[in-house]
Amino acid sequence: MQENKENNIDTVLLEHFEREIWSKVPHLEKPDGVKIVNVTPLIDITEDLRECARKEYGLDLTNTDLQVFGKFDSNLLAGSIKVRPAVHIVHDAIVTGKLRRGQTIFEATSGNFGIALGQIAKIGLDVVTLVSRNLQEGVFEELRNEKIRIVNLDMDICPAPGMKDNPNLLAAKATASNIRSQLAEFGFDPVIFDRSSSEVEAILAKQDIINLAKLLAKIYGCFCPEQYDNELNVDVHRTVTAAELDQQLHEQGHSLAEFRIVCTFGTGGTSGGLSRYLMEKYGKKSLHVVFPLGDQDVAGIRTKGKAEGLKFYEPERYAGQHEVDFGQAKRLLKFFVDKGRDIGESSALALYAVMQMANFGGYGGKFVVIIADGIQKYRKNMATIEKQNRVQVDLQEAVSNIGDYDRVIWIHTQYTPRKEGIELIANSLGVDESKISVPKARDVERLLTTQEIPKELDSVLGGANGKSLLVCMMGNTSLMVAQVLARKGIVAESLNGGINALSQGKGRQISELIRLATE
Repeated sequence: MQENKENNIDTVLLEHFEREIWSKVPHLEKPDGVKIVNVTPLIDITEDLRECARKEYGLDLTNTDLQVFGKFDSNLLAGSIKVRPAVHIVHDAIVTGKLRRGQTIFEATSGNFGIALGQIAKIGLDVVTLVSRNLQEGVFEELRNEKIRIVNLDMDICPAPGMKDNPNLLAAKATASNIRSQLAEFGFDPVIFDRSSSEVEAILAKQDIINLAKLLAKIYGCFCPEQYDNELNVDVHRTVTAAELDQQLHEQGHSLAEFRIVCTFGTGGTSGGLSRYLMEKYGKKSLHVVFPLGDQDVAGIRTKGKAEGLKFYEPERYAGQHEVDFGQAKRLLKFFVDKGRDIGESSALALYAVMQMANFGGYGGKFVVIIADGIQKYRKNMATIEKQNRVQVDLQEAVSNIGDYDRVIWIHTQYTPRKEGIELIANSLGVDESKISVPKARDVERLLTTQEIPKELDSVLGGANGKSLLVCMMGNTSLMVAQVLARKGIVAESLNGGINALSQGKGRQISELIRLATE
């Protein structure tokens, strides 16, 4: 092995890494330079978003002062933004002598960071990733394709760190035994594992997989990137990603100072680096962070509750935090993929948040959305989206085929239409008000909670006879009800965009059209 004796650097590994990996990702042209090379595409997707808003959600954004750029890091080596910190961290480990040939990298990952490490494995470094069995099959396939050694865990790979309540020691012991067996199959000495078994079990009892990766790296003399705690995860986005955006916008005649940047939250590295750059260079907060709703699972993305407590969750640096419905964003995902845009689940969530900000939040102006990865890993999930679309219909189609519906039903668990709301539904669809039914909100809640149809709804739904058009606030509740009814053999379709789609362009506010149900 050739080494730089003074700094204990494996120079052969460093040269190989810089030639095969470093040179292919965005970086400063020279260590002391200002130009970023190998940039990823920055594409104006304003018209795509406007078309999606109109066709999928019934929203008219044509008169909105809006410009949206997508920063397509899905074009990166390994297909995601995670290759940026992975390469940055590993490069630093090599040049500081912390990582040499013959060592193994241990890391906890929900997918993309592990896949990025797979690129690094191609230059001769072994990689072991700790992953959850709940990962989508497409993510597992990509990890396997990268020849990464995978340790499967029967728990959430991204829990709130250091969970202390109700530790399950019995489950921890079983999981520890499973990990021991898997590591032994990879050639790791189980005796070394046994010496730290009590510490492993204590970490597993807290579901603290982040620190488990650190511990395994320590006891086996390996390297852990520590993406959740490593400042280099933030630094690469401050010094490269943000500067790259600034450079590209300047080349197109814009300034980053004019834009809001929107991204989802995984480890907090992207949001941390971008927000620091914006404060340091422009003295402003213009970074918006997006989370799925608390009960939703979006690949690689934390809910707000699970972000709290992480080192790089820094709400004081953000211009805004937005929790949005991934159920609604799935329709946007399919639309953009069908348009040939390579976006993944988290990117759809961020774009849907921009749509909501543009429509409801009083946010005009300019946005850059971080397209963190592409669709390939998630294609199998698209089948689920297709099934959902079979029970959805947009406004134009509903009006054109209104004679096919035997009834129109307002469906919601909390809100009911005022008289003005009923009139709007009837006039917009071209039906008599007598054809519109409004069941009690508590009966709709029971249907969704039990997945069974309460007898009080039998007469409203008409049993298996005929076809119903379901309308709600935004189209989500009616979609869920339509899916339940489909499984019961009852034909019903959900109106995309709900009453909000009907009110567009008519100068009517939602608050004027609905009231809070009190039954």
